[in-house]
Amino acid sequence: MAKATIDQPNATLDEKLERMRGILRELRRVAVAFSAGVDSTFVLKVALDTLGAENVLAVTGRSDSLAGDEYVQAAELARRLSARHVVIETQEFSDPNYLANPTNRCYYCKTELYEKMGPVLVAHGLSATISGVNADDLGDYRPGLAAASEHRVRAPAAEAGLTKAEIRELSQRLGLPTFDKPASPCLSSRVQYGETITPEKLRRIERAEAFLRELGYRECRVRHHDTLARIEVPAERVAELADPALRAKIDAAFREFGYQYVTLDLRGFRSGSMNEVIAFGRRQPAL
Repeated sequence: MAKATIDQPNATLDEKLERMRGILRELRRVAVAFSAGVDSTFVLKVALDTLGAENVLAVTGRSDSLAGDEYVQAAELARRLSARHVVIETQEFSDPNYLANPTNRCYYCKTELYEKMGPVLVAHGLSATISGVNADDLGDYRPGLAAASEHRVRAPAAEAGLTKAEIRELSQRLGLPTFDKPASPCLSSRVQYGETITPEKLRRIERAEAFLRELGYRECRVRHHDTLARIEVPAERVAELADPALRAKIDAAFREFGYQYVTLDLRGFRSGSMNEVIAFGRRQPAL
């Protein structure tokens, strides 16, 4: 990103929101990297309210790493917010660096997205690309931030000091349906580092997670370890999966999807659990 977070821990929520609006006014005409997640939807809404629809463009990158229902939600949310919406086909699956799935895989994905967005800015007379990065993200392992910095992508929410929880609170205040939406990073984030990314694997993950959501697990992950699926559900719901009938149902479905082994992570759902191997010193080399 081009700017660092403004460190004013005692600022009120309204002050942070106004600070974000001020950043947007300085940028004047923006393209929002829009995934229909909590953060990018909030940024799009505030940009529209601050700058007017004629000065804002929502841009969604579509590839095999985007779950089908996420694309549908992006199109619907853009329509609901009366935002101009452009979909670009990204080609990260043509990049061997991305397919090799190193620990900095997201760098290659975001680089592809931001490079594709460059001509869109020119075509629509826009001055900057902005993202939904929040202040919490700056303390996490996020290689995509390096790509954002290289392409001068701004993050007005993070620069204003807004955390994830604050964005959810403001989203509810603004009437956004995403205020309580579970995080939904790209499907490639479920594949263990060092294992090659393929569209077939991502479709298997997508089917497995959709099956769990149909069972009532709104927040879940299926971590892909070759022929083994590692299921994460909220810790308070782990005990439910000891029920023999439910266990057998999930096992049968996952085997149909192509998994030979189906396991349950006893630690429960946690965002970014694939990064734990980095912390334990088993980091795959970046390409």
